[in-house]
Order: sequence, then structure tokens, then C-alpha cells
Amino acid sequence: MTQHDNSLSRTALVVVAHHRTDSLTAHTARRAAARLEAAGYRVDLLDLHAEGFDPRMNTSDQPDWGDREKPYSDEAHAHMRRILDADVVVAVFPVYWQSVPALLKGWIDRVWNYGFAYGRSKPRLAGKRMLWLALAGATSDDPVVEGMQAVLETNLSEGIAYYCGFSQSTVGLLTDAEERPQRVDAEGNLLVGEAVSGAEREAQYADFDRRARELVEKFVAEERVGV
Repeated sequence: MTQHDNSLSRTALVVVAHHRTDSLTAHTARRAAARLEAAGYRVDLLDLHAEGFDPRMNTSDQPDWGDREKPYSDEAHAHMRRILDADVVVAVFPVYWQSVPALLKGWIDRVWNYGFAYGRSKPRLAGKRMLWLALAGATSDDPVVEGMQAVLETNLSEGIAYYCGFSQSTVGLLTDAEERPQRVDAEGNLLVGEAVSGAEREAQYADFDRRARELVEKFVAEERVGV
């Protein structure tokens, strides 16, 4: 990791929600982590699948629902500490059914628990900032994209981050994440184009990386100016 002479160094928790380490999601998370390090953050990279996180809620996660001081499971407590130690949280995931994958949803269900992330007059996560990097197979000119952005912002920013006291939540929707362009026509038919290759493919993914980098850099810049 790059060393920074910065007494006010910040910590970023980068959460990866994908089952393959060779996926574009994992690649994007690694690049986001590198950009954050370059900006002076200490990065805690949390690969949910690689660390064996179980997304299923269990009774030890909520031994007494009505008691907000209840002891949570050891696994939930360990993840809570990582969130508390972070100034910003960056979640990187593929869009499934205009939402997050079960792996990420289960992490939020189990860890962002009553009494920890919400249910207090002063939320423990108050003042933290959140960036959601959502990878979508839809092409940028697909009419579904506008609605997808709106659904994700409502669900992730309003329904989760702001509800838990985050001071800022940004949803970065990264379209064109598939090798083969795909869209759904007016009759509901999935139209899949030819896979790109060679220089065209390199250009497509270079543009994808550029857009992802710009989202991270803008997010970092907004903290510096106090947005």
C-alpha cells in the first residue's frame, strides 16, 4: 500500500458482492480500492464471498428483537466493527433484478441491524458517506436505465443509507458491463447482440474503467469540499 503523510487519513470499507474473483465486479472493486488508496484512504477490502459470509439471517443475529442493546452474533459484531471503523463505505455489486444480489442484501440484513444501524435517536453510522457502484448489463441507451437508476437510488440511498444516518449516499450505475450488448424490447423479448472482441473490446472496457474511476474520484472530491 502507498504510504501517506497525513494525520487526518481516512478509512474506506470497500465491500465486494460477487462469487467470482475474476469478475468485472471484483476488478472494479480492486480498481476503486486503488483509487481510494491513492487519495490517502486506508482501505479495508471486504470480499463477502471470499470471506465466507453467510447472508442468511439467523436467531443469534437477533436474540431479542425489542432490545436494541442485545448481543448480536460474533460474525455480525465483527462486521459491525469494520463499518464503525470506516469513514466511507463503497459497495461494488452486479445489479440483479434492479436490486443488489442476495449476498449484499444478506450482509445488510444481518449487519445493519436494529439497535446498530437504526433504531436510535442518534444513529451510530451518522455522518458516514456511502458510494454504491452498481454494474448493469444494460446498454447506456436502453430505456430501462433511467428507471433502474431511480429504483436503486430510492432503495439504496433513501431506504438504507439515509435511513441509517449516512450524510451522503451516491449510486453510480455502470452500464455496458456485458461483452454482448443486451436489451429488452417493447414486447419483453431479450435482444442480445454480437460479442465484441479485439480492439473494440479493449476500448469498451477502457471506457468502463474510466467511468468507474470518475465516479470514485468525484466521490472523494465531494468529501474534500464538504458536500
